This record gives sequence, structure tokens and C-alpha cells, in this order.
Amino acid sequence: MLNNPHPVSDYLAAGKRAHLVGIGGVSMCPLAEVLQGMGLQVQGSDMAEGATVEHLRSLGISVAIGHNAENLGDCDLVIRTAAVHDGNPEIAGAIARGIPVYERAQAWGAIMRRYPNALCVSGTHGKTTTTSMCTHIFMAAEADPTVMIGGTLPLLHSGYRVGKGDTIILESCEYCNSFLSFFPTVAVILNVEADHLDFFKDLRDIQHSFRRFAELVPAEGAVIANADNQGAMDALADLGRPVFTFGLDRPADCTATNLRQEDGRPVFDVVIRGTVYAHVRLHVYGRHNISNALAAAAAAWTLGLPGKAVEEGLAAFSGAGRRFEHKGTFHGAEIYDDYAHHPDELHALLTTARGLGYKRLIVAFQPHTYSRTAKLFDRFVEELKLPDVAILAEIFAAREQNTQGISSADLCRNIPGAVYCSTLDKAAEQLRAIARPGDLILTVGAGDIYRAGEKLLEKDV
Repeated sequence: MLNNPHPVSDYLAAGKRAHLVGIGGVSMCPLAEVLQGMGLQVQGSDMAEGATVEHLRSLGISVAIGHNAENLGDCDLVIRTAAVHDGNPEIAGAIARGIPVYERAQAWGAIMRRYPNALCVSGTHGKTTTTSMCTHIFMAAEADPTVMIGGTLPLLHSGYRVGKGDTIILESCEYCNSFLSFFPTVAVILNVEADHLDFFKDLRDIQHSFRRFAELVPAEGAVIANADNQGAMDALADLGRPVFTFGLDRPADCTATNLRQEDGRPVFDVVIRGTVYAHVRLHVYGRHNISNALAAAAAAWTLGLPGKAVEEGLAAFSGAGRRFEHKGTFHGAEIYDDYAHHPDELHALLTTARGLGYKRLIVAFQPHTYSRTAKLFDRFVEELKLPDVAILAEIFAAREQNTQGISSADLCRNIPGAVYCSTLDKAAEQLRAIARPGDLILTVGAGDIYRAGEKLLEKDV
């Protein structure tokens, strides 16, 4: 919060005019809709035209293209995305005029206080998939939830929905301690690992943040955590309240029994405290997705949903956008795309992919941020030795400058047979040159590496 001692909740009232900077963003667009539904007059700005901007205008929300202090008009408050900094002309203009400026997470936190059930899914990785699974379950239960996901869910044809039920489901990110602005009644902690080390000091600092997140849950709420993840267990040690656990390898309140594979996909019973709660057939691969499904089932059980909703919801879930998403076939090779950008995510993805029976596993990986690549360098090297062929695109800068002087070429020098590609066009051409029937080609990373696979498919004649 800038230049204002009052909480954002004081301004979230019918008739107030809210200006959203970056209104077309993945969590700003649903925020605009929710605020409008609360009776606020909503306006905003974004850097470019797009489908979300068009959608907002269709709802009567004014959207300016480009950032200019004049766009503020006579607004009562400004809400910004994490990517918008103090030097932005609209933020600077608001400060100069004494208009209060709030972070997106603060607004979502105030909104969720209006819902009896606020289900917040957190963790270093797995958040989008698990939040999506929860959404499927609550939709199957006809609970009409409000949802905010950090990716596209085919069920919703977007990353969000605005419902009229008593539950809000939010993917909750630890970066910059954003989730500490939330008010969860149910907090799910999937895992706690070293990441975002451009903001956090170390793993201990990250664990402290997740512990503070858990402490936000009221006494009548629930903290749900992964018993198999040591980082999560360390973060919640001696919390002073019960923790509802899920897991496969260690004793847990919620676990899977009678686990088997059908067509390579997991089938199992969800057992909660000794009683079968649901019989699940997943349409996504991998042991990590069994864990994600247990987390979603635990949240559903905690909030009183029937096991049938878990069965139906998970049976209909085929993955979120950019989570092992099938893109097409090129010269007999199957092309998939995945958002994995942390060594743990890479390990889960690549070990799963190796077990699918393809002749070769070819991975085009684009590291995400210089700081993550530098601080987790050795772990990235080890995981990128798993595929038969590793193609390394240049690091996706995201929010950073390359002050470390690091390159994907440095990773390549430590991975036998790896190929460095300085551009996405070169990565696509490399894939084109080596693809053959029986290959599984994975484009992997949180940046724009998916375009390499799409370029390949565009040329498939």
C-alpha cells in the first residue's frame, strides 16, 4: 500500500471508482469483474489490446491502452499488478494526487473476507494444477465457486470464473509474500522448496513465509499440508494447531490405496482417516498428480463436499493449460508443452515422461530468470541429463537484468550432448532437424518456449 493509512476494504464499496493498472492481466481481469459485481465503478489500463481487454469492454468497463496519468480520471483508488512499479506514470500520478495505491493481492485478500469459505492453494509448485482440480471438484458439486487460477483451465475457457456460491478458490503465490495479504479459511501447502531467491534470502526464509501463511487461518479453519514434503513439514513444525496431512510415502490423514495404472494413468481410492472417501480415475499422468489430487480431495473433504464430487470432478480433469498440454504431431513425433521451471517440477515431469514408452525423450528447455538459473544451477544440470536429447534456449529474463552474466550455454557445457540455441527460431529448427516417429518432444519453461513447438507445427506440411 502506498501513501494511505486505510485498508483497501474501506474503498471496496458500491459507488467507488477503482482504476486497475494492468487490467488485462490473468488475475486483474477477474478482479475487475468481481469489483464491478460489488457495485464499484471499474476502469483500467493495459499495454495492448487483447481478448481480455475486449471482454472487459463488453461488460461496460472502460480500458485505456497505454499507461498515462490522465487515465486515472476521478478514480478513488488504484490497484496494480506486481509487475507495475512506482515509476509507472499512473502510479506516480496517483501518488502526486494523493490517490491511494494498493497491490492486487491486497484487493483479493479483502474480497475473500466476504466468502465463508476461502480455499487458498499454495506451494512452490503444483499450485495451478491443484487449484484447477479443486475447481473441477467444486463445479461437480454445483457449489458455483469464484475461482482465480494462474493459468488457463479448459473447463472455464479462462483462468477464472465469478460465481455466486459461498466459496472462493485462489491460487496463492508466495513471491513477494503476496499470499500474506490473503485471508484463507483453508490453506493448502503442497510443498516448500528453494525458489524465488531473488526475493527470499534462503529456504529458511521461504519456510517462514509459508508458516506465516498458515498462521492466517482462523481456529475454525484448516491447514492442509503434504506429509511427504520435508520443507512443508519443517515450515509447520510446532504450529500450535492441528495440520491435516495428505501423502503417499509417509503416514497421513488423506492417502491413496489400491493404486494401479490403467492406460498409464493412475486409479486409486482416496482414504481419509481409514475410510474410503472416493474412487479416483485420473486423466493426467505422474505420481506428482496423485499427490495434487490428494490435496484437492483433502480440501473438498474439509469443506464438506461428498466423495462423488471428487470422483466426478477429477474424472473430468484433463490438465490445465501448459501443464503437459498436447500441442500436436510433427513427423510422427508427439509434441507436448509444460510450464515446469523449477528443478523439482522438471524432475516430476521428466521422470513421468520417461515412463510413457516413447522411443526418445527430447526436451527443449528455456530457463526462467537469471537468479533462479544461477542459484539452482547444479540441480538444473542434473535434471536436464534425464532426457535423451536436451536443447537449451536462452534464459527468459522475465522481470530481471542479467547481472550474473549467466547463459543457457553455461548449462549446456555441463550436460553431455546438450545443444544451445540462442533464439526460439533456432530451437524450433533444431527440433525440426532431429524429430522422428516415436519421439516425445517436450517444450518446457515458464516463458515463451511453447512458441518453438508451435513454430514446428506451423511448418508441418
